Amino acid sequence: MKRIGILTGGGDCPGLNAVIRGVCERCFCADVEVFGFYDGWRGVIEQDGQWLTENEMEGLQTMGGTILGSSRTNVMRIDDGPERVKQTMDKLGLEAIVAIGGDDTLGVARSLQKMGMNMVGVPKTIDNDLSGTDYTFGFDTACNNAMAALDNVKFTAMSHRRVIVVELMGRHTGWIAVHAGIAGNAQVIAIPEYPMHIDEICRILSERHRRTNWSVVAVAEAAEIEGIEQDESDIERDAFGNKAMDQRAIGERLARAINARTGIPARHVVLAHLQRGGNPSAYDRVLASRLGVGAANAVLKGNFGTMVSLRGTDIVLLPLEAALQERKCVPRDLYETAQMFMR
Repeated sequence: MKRIGILTGGGDCPGLNAVIRGVCERCFCADVEVFGFYDGWRGVIEQDGQWLTENEMEGLQTMGGTILGSSRTNVMRIDDGPERVKQTMDKLGLEAIVAIGGDDTLGVARSLQKMGMNMVGVPKTIDNDLSGTDYTFGFDTACNNAMAALDNVKFTAMSHRRVIVVELMGRHTGWIAVHAGIAGNAQVIAIPEYPMHIDEICRILSERHRRTNWSVVAVAEAAEIEGIEQDESDIERDAFGNKAMDQRAIGERLARAINARTGIPARHVVLAHLQRGGNPSAYDRVLASRLGVGAANAVLKGNFGTMVSLRGTDIVLLPLEAALQERKCVPRDLYETAQMFMR
Protein backbone atom coordinates (compact mmCIF):
# COMPACT_ATOMS: atom_id res chain seq x y z
CA MET A 1 0.00 0.00 0.00
CA LYS A 2 1.28 3.47 -0.92
CA ARG A 3 1.77 6.16 1.71
CA ILE A 4 2.03 9.95 1.48
CA GLY A 5 2.40 12.84 3.91
CA ILE A 6 0.49 16.10 4.14
CA LEU A 7 1.18 19.36 5.97
CA THR A 8 -0.16 22.90 6.32
CA GLY A 9 2.36 25.73 6.69
CA GLY A 10 2.29 29.48 7.27
CA GLY A 11 -0.71 31.41 8.51
CA ASP A 12 -3.99 29.58 9.03
CA CYS A 13 -6.54 30.08 6.29
CA PRO A 14 -10.24 29.20 5.78
CA GLY A 15 -10.35 26.15 3.53
CA LEU A 16 -7.24 24.36 4.78
CA ASN A 17 -9.34 21.59 6.27
CA ALA A 18 -11.25 21.23 3.01
CA VAL A 19 -7.95 20.68 1.16
CA ILE A 20 -6.92 18.06 3.73
CA ARG A 21 -10.23 16.26 3.25
CA GLY A 22 -9.97 16.42 -0.54
CA VAL A 23 -6.49 14.88 -0.49
CA CYS A 24 -7.43 12.19 2.01
CA GLU A 25 -10.75 11.14 0.46
CA ARG A 26 -9.14 10.74 -2.98
CA CYS A 27 -6.23 8.79 -1.49
CA PHE A 28 -8.47 6.54 0.58
CA CYS A 29 -10.39 5.64 -2.59
CA ALA A 30 -7.07 4.49 -4.08
CA ASP A 31 -5.97 2.59 -0.93
CA VAL A 32 -3.27 5.16 -0.15
CA GLU A 33 -2.52 5.95 3.49
CA VAL A 34 -2.01 9.59 4.53
CA PHE A 35 0.20 10.77 7.39
CA GLY A 36 -0.66 14.23 8.69
CA PHE A 37 2.31 16.21 10.01
CA TYR A 38 1.69 18.60 12.89
CA ASP A 39 2.63 22.27 12.59
CA GLY A 40 3.91 22.36 9.03
CA TRP A 41 7.54 21.55 8.31
CA ARG A 42 8.24 21.32 12.06
CA GLY A 43 6.29 18.08 12.18
CA VAL A 44 8.32 16.67 9.31
CA ILE A 45 11.62 17.62 10.92
CA GLU A 46 10.60 16.12 14.27
CA GLN A 47 8.61 13.17 12.87
CA ASP A 48 5.54 14.44 14.70
CA GLY A 49 2.04 13.67 13.44
CA GLN A 50 -0.52 10.91 12.93
CA TRP A 51 -2.05 8.63 10.33
CA LEU A 52 -5.34 10.19 9.25
CA THR A 53 -8.59 8.21 9.11
CA GLU A 54 -11.83 8.41 7.15
CA ASN A 55 -13.84 9.16 10.30
CA GLU A 56 -11.77 12.30 10.90
CA MET A 57 -12.64 13.61 7.43
CA GLU A 58 -16.42 13.72 7.92
CA GLY A 59 -17.62 17.33 7.47
CA LEU A 60 -14.08 18.66 7.73
CA GLN A 61 -14.63 21.07 4.82
CA THR A 62 -17.05 23.09 6.98
CA MET A 63 -14.43 23.97 9.60
CA GLY A 64 -12.03 26.91 9.67
CA GLY A 65 -8.38 26.63 10.63
CA THR A 66 -6.41 23.41 10.21
CA ILE A 67 -6.65 20.22 12.26
CA LEU A 68 -2.93 19.66 11.62
CA GLY A 69 -1.77 22.97 13.05
CA SER A 70 0.74 25.24 11.36
CA SER A 71 4.05 27.02 11.83
CA ARG A 72 6.58 29.06 9.89
CA THR A 73 9.42 26.55 10.26
CA ASN A 74 12.05 27.01 7.55
CA VAL A 75 13.68 23.67 6.76
CA MET A 76 16.38 25.35 4.68
CA ARG A 77 17.61 27.38 7.67
CA ILE A 78 18.17 24.27 9.78
CA ASP A 79 21.65 22.81 9.25
CA ASP A 80 20.50 19.23 8.72
CA GLY A 81 16.93 20.14 7.80
CA PRO A 82 16.71 18.47 4.36
CA GLU A 83 18.42 15.32 5.65
CA ARG A 84 15.89 15.07 8.50
CA VAL A 85 13.01 15.43 6.03
CA LYS A 86 14.48 12.56 3.99
CA GLN A 87 14.89 10.46 7.12
CA THR A 88 11.26 11.04 8.10
CA MET A 89 9.98 10.13 4.65
CA ASP A 90 12.08 6.96 4.61
CA LYS A 91 11.06 5.91 8.13
CA LEU A 92 7.33 6.34 7.40
CA GLY A 93 7.61 4.92 3.89
CA LEU A 94 6.22 8.06 2.25
CA GLU A 95 6.29 8.29 -1.52
CA ALA A 96 5.61 12.04 -1.46
CA ILE A 97 4.49 15.00 0.65
CA VAL A 98 1.63 17.33 -0.21
CA ALA A 99 2.60 20.77 1.10
CA ILE A 100 -0.24 23.28 1.52
CA GLY A 101 1.03 26.82 1.95
CA GLY A 102 2.19 30.11 0.52
CA ASP A 103 5.40 31.07 -1.22
CA ASP A 104 7.52 30.26 1.86
CA THR A 105 6.10 26.76 2.37
CA LEU A 106 6.11 26.01 -1.36
CA GLY A 107 9.63 27.43 -1.69
CA VAL A 108 10.82 24.79 0.78
CA ALA A 109 8.92 22.12 -1.17
CA ARG A 110 10.61 23.20 -4.41
CA SER A 111 14.06 23.06 -2.82
CA LEU A 112 13.40 19.57 -1.41
CA GLN A 113 12.07 18.41 -4.78
CA LYS A 114 15.35 19.47 -6.37
CA MET A 115 17.13 17.34 -3.75
CA GLY A 116 15.25 14.24 -4.89
CA MET A 117 12.26 14.23 -2.50
CA ASN A 118 8.84 14.02 -4.16
CA MET A 119 6.63 17.06 -3.47
CA VAL A 120 3.25 18.36 -4.64
CA GLY A 121 2.08 21.84 -3.66
CA VAL A 122 -1.28 23.47 -2.98
CA PRO A 123 -1.07 27.30 -3.08
CA LYS A 124 -2.57 28.99 -0.04
CA THR A 125 -2.87 32.62 1.06
CA ILE A 126 -5.81 34.81 1.95
CA ASP A 127 -3.89 37.67 0.30
CA ASN A 128 -4.53 36.19 -3.18
CA ASP A 129 -1.09 37.33 -4.34
CA LEU A 130 0.47 34.06 -5.48
CA SER A 131 1.26 33.92 -9.18
CA GLY A 132 0.19 30.89 -11.17
CA THR A 133 -3.38 30.71 -9.89
CA ASP A 134 -6.35 32.97 -10.54
CA TYR A 135 -7.62 32.81 -6.96
CA THR A 136 -6.40 31.23 -3.75
CA PHE A 137 -8.79 29.59 -1.31
CA GLY A 138 -9.44 31.62 1.83
CA PHE A 139 -9.44 34.92 -0.05
CA ASP A 140 -13.20 34.93 -0.57
CA THR A 141 -13.85 34.25 3.13
CA ALA A 142 -11.42 36.97 4.21
CA CYS A 143 -13.08 39.48 1.86
CA ASN A 144 -16.52 38.61 3.21
CA ASN A 145 -15.33 38.99 6.80
CA ALA A 146 -13.70 42.33 6.01
CA MET A 147 -16.76 43.54 4.10
CA ALA A 148 -19.00 42.69 7.06
CA ALA A 149 -16.72 44.70 9.36
CA LEU A 150 -16.84 47.71 7.02
CA ASP A 151 -20.63 47.40 6.85
CA ASN A 152 -20.85 47.45 10.63
CA VAL A 153 -18.28 50.09 11.50
CA LYS A 154 -19.93 52.75 9.34
CA PHE A 155 -22.77 53.04 11.88
CA THR A 156 -20.32 53.99 14.61
CA ALA A 157 -18.69 56.46 12.23
CA MET A 158 -22.11 57.98 11.48
CA SER A 159 -23.17 58.10 15.12
CA HIS A 160 -20.03 59.89 16.28
CA ARG A 161 -19.37 61.94 13.12
CA ARG A 162 -15.95 60.40 12.73
CA VAL A 163 -13.53 58.89 10.29
CA ILE A 164 -12.83 55.25 11.10
CA VAL A 165 -9.74 53.68 9.56
CA VAL A 166 -9.99 49.90 9.15
CA GLU A 167 -6.64 48.14 8.77
CA LEU A 168 -6.89 44.98 6.67
CA MET A 169 -4.48 42.16 5.95
CA GLY A 170 -2.26 42.29 2.89
CA ARG A 171 1.43 41.63 3.58
CA HIS A 172 2.51 42.67 0.08
CA THR A 173 -0.63 43.49 -1.89
CA GLY A 174 -4.04 45.09 -1.49
CA TRP A 175 -6.44 42.47 -2.87
CA ILE A 176 -8.52 42.21 0.31
CA ALA A 177 -8.64 45.97 0.84
CA VAL A 178 -9.80 46.61 -2.74
CA HIS A 179 -12.45 43.90 -2.86
CA ALA A 180 -13.78 44.54 0.63
CA GLY A 181 -13.47 48.31 0.19
CA ILE A 182 -15.57 48.38 -2.97
CA ALA A 183 -18.14 45.95 -1.57
CA GLY A 184 -18.25 47.63 1.86
CA ASN A 185 -18.42 51.24 0.62
CA ALA A 186 -15.09 52.55 1.92
CA GLN A 187 -14.51 56.18 0.94
CA VAL A 188 -10.72 55.76 0.75
CA ILE A 189 -8.89 52.55 -0.18
CA ALA A 190 -5.11 52.60 0.32
CA ILE A 191 -2.98 49.72 -0.93
CA PRO A 192 0.76 49.15 -1.45
CA GLU A 193 0.57 48.83 -5.25
CA TYR A 194 -0.59 52.43 -5.72
CA PRO A 195 0.72 54.62 -2.87
CA MET A 196 -1.34 57.62 -1.77
CA HIS A 197 -0.13 60.83 -0.17
CA ILE A 198 -1.62 61.84 3.16
CA ASP A 199 -2.58 65.19 1.63
CA GLU A 200 -4.72 63.44 -1.01
CA ILE A 201 -6.44 61.30 1.62
CA CYS A 202 -7.18 64.33 3.76
CA ARG A 203 -8.50 66.25 0.75
CA ILE A 204 -10.98 63.47 -0.08
CA LEU A 205 -12.15 63.22 3.51
CA SER A 206 -12.42 66.99 4.05
CA GLU A 207 -14.49 67.44 0.89
CA ARG A 208 -16.72 64.58 1.89
CA HIS A 209 -17.24 65.98 5.40
CA ARG A 210 -18.59 69.17 3.89
CA ARG A 211 -21.41 67.02 2.46
CA THR A 212 -21.76 64.45 5.23
CA ASN A 213 -20.11 63.91 8.58
CA TRP A 214 -18.63 60.41 8.48
CA SER A 215 -16.21 58.29 6.44
CA VAL A 216 -14.64 54.86 6.46
CA VAL A 217 -11.10 54.22 5.22
CA ALA A 218 -9.84 50.75 4.20
CA VAL A 219 -6.05 50.43 4.35
CA ALA A 220 -3.94 47.35 3.63
CA GLU A 221 -1.38 46.63 6.35
CA ALA A 222 1.52 46.99 3.88
CA ALA A 223 0.28 50.26 2.36
CA GLU A 224 2.77 53.11 2.11
CA ILE A 225 1.20 56.48 2.91
CA GLU A 226 3.49 59.21 1.63
CA GLY A 227 3.94 61.99 4.12
CA ILE A 228 3.78 59.64 7.12
CA GLU A 229 7.18 58.58 8.36
CA GLN A 230 8.15 55.50 10.37
CA ASP A 231 11.44 53.84 11.23
CA GLU A 232 10.94 50.14 10.47
CA SER A 233 14.52 49.08 11.19
CA ASP A 234 13.58 47.39 14.50
CA ILE A 235 10.53 45.47 13.25
CA GLU A 236 10.83 41.75 13.97
CA ARG A 237 10.99 39.17 11.18
CA ASP A 238 10.05 35.48 11.07
CA ALA A 239 12.15 32.49 9.91
CA PHE A 240 11.52 33.43 6.27
CA GLY A 241 12.43 37.10 6.72
CA ASN A 242 8.86 38.42 6.66
CA LYS A 243 8.09 41.56 8.68
CA ALA A 244 5.75 41.42 11.67
CA MET A 245 3.11 43.57 10.01
CA ASP A 246 1.24 44.37 13.22
CA GLN A 247 4.27 46.37 14.37
CA ARG A 248 3.86 48.80 11.46
CA ALA A 249 0.55 50.07 12.91
CA ILE A 250 -0.38 51.76 9.64
CA GLY A 251 -4.04 52.08 10.64
CA GLU A 252 -3.23 53.86 13.89
CA ARG A 253 -0.67 56.16 12.28
CA LEU A 254 -3.06 57.06 9.46
CA ALA A 255 -5.92 57.85 11.86
CA ARG A 256 -3.67 60.13 13.92
CA ALA A 257 -2.46 61.94 10.80
CA ILE A 258 -6.03 62.48 9.52
CA ASN A 259 -7.11 63.96 12.84
CA ALA A 260 -4.04 66.19 13.11
CA ARG A 261 -4.32 67.55 9.56
CA THR A 262 -8.10 67.92 9.20
CA GLY A 263 -9.43 68.28 12.72
CA ILE A 264 -11.96 65.51 11.97
CA PRO A 265 -12.16 62.99 14.83
CA ALA A 266 -10.57 59.74 13.64
CA ARG A 267 -10.27 56.28 15.14
CA HIS A 268 -8.77 53.03 13.89
CA VAL A 269 -9.72 49.35 13.95
CA VAL A 270 -7.32 46.48 13.21
CA LEU A 271 -9.21 43.39 12.02
CA ALA A 272 -6.07 41.21 11.95
CA HIS A 273 -6.88 37.52 12.53
CA LEU A 274 -10.63 38.12 12.49
CA GLN A 275 -10.39 38.22 8.70
CA ARG A 276 -9.01 34.70 8.37
CA GLY A 277 -10.87 33.11 11.26
CA GLY A 278 -14.21 31.37 11.24
CA ASN A 279 -15.70 28.90 8.81
CA PRO A 280 -14.90 29.13 5.09
CA SER A 281 -17.43 30.47 2.58
CA ALA A 282 -19.21 28.11 0.17
CA TYR A 283 -16.86 29.22 -2.62
CA ASP A 284 -13.76 28.47 -0.56
CA ARG A 285 -15.09 25.09 0.61
CA VAL A 286 -15.64 23.98 -2.97
CA LEU A 287 -12.41 25.46 -4.38
CA ALA A 288 -10.27 23.99 -1.58
CA SER A 289 -11.92 20.58 -1.95
CA ARG A 290 -11.21 20.56 -5.69
CA LEU A 291 -7.59 21.59 -5.12
CA GLY A 292 -7.16 18.80 -2.56
CA VAL A 293 -8.50 16.17 -4.96
CA GLY A 294 -6.29 17.61 -7.71
CA ALA A 295 -3.20 17.38 -5.51
CA ALA A 296 -3.97 13.75 -4.66
CA ASN A 297 -4.42 12.97 -8.35
CA ALA A 298 -1.02 14.51 -9.04
CA VAL A 299 0.57 12.18 -6.47
CA LEU A 300 -1.26 9.12 -7.78
CA LYS A 301 -0.08 9.86 -11.32
CA GLY A 302 3.50 10.58 -10.25
CA ASN A 303 3.36 14.23 -11.29
CA PHE A 304 5.80 15.42 -8.63
CA GLY A 305 7.35 18.88 -8.47
CA THR A 306 3.99 20.38 -9.39
CA MET A 307 1.26 22.44 -7.78
CA VAL A 308 -2.47 22.54 -8.39
CA SER A 309 -3.88 25.80 -9.70
CA LEU A 310 -7.16 27.44 -10.63
CA ARG A 311 -7.25 28.69 -14.22
CA GLY A 312 -10.65 30.06 -15.13
CA THR A 313 -12.92 27.33 -13.76
CA ASP A 314 -10.44 24.48 -14.27
CA ILE A 315 -8.02 22.86 -11.84
CA VAL A 316 -4.68 22.42 -13.63
CA LEU A 317 -1.12 21.39 -12.78
CA LEU A 318 1.81 23.79 -12.99
CA PRO A 319 5.47 23.54 -11.90
CA LEU A 320 6.07 24.50 -8.26
CA GLU A 321 8.09 27.45 -9.54
CA ALA A 322 4.87 29.00 -10.83
CA ALA A 323 3.90 30.06 -7.30
CA LEU A 324 7.29 31.66 -6.71
CA GLN A 325 7.50 33.96 -9.69
CA GLU A 326 6.57 37.64 -9.74
CA ARG A 327 3.98 38.45 -7.08
CA LYS A 328 0.43 38.87 -8.37
CA CYS A 329 -0.55 42.49 -7.72
CA VAL A 330 -3.86 44.32 -7.95
CA PRO A 331 -4.24 45.39 -11.60
CA ARG A 332 -4.59 49.07 -12.35
CA ASP A 333 -8.05 48.77 -13.91
CA LEU A 334 -9.44 47.22 -10.71
CA TYR A 335 -7.92 49.97 -8.56
CA GLU A 336 -9.25 52.63 -10.97
CA THR A 337 -12.69 51.16 -10.42
CA ALA A 338 -12.17 51.53 -6.68
CA GLN A 339 -11.04 55.15 -7.14
CA MET A 340 -14.37 56.04 -8.74
CA PHE A 341 -16.00 55.55 -5.32
CA MET A 342 -13.39 57.53 -3.35
CA ARG A 343 -15.40 60.65 -2.71
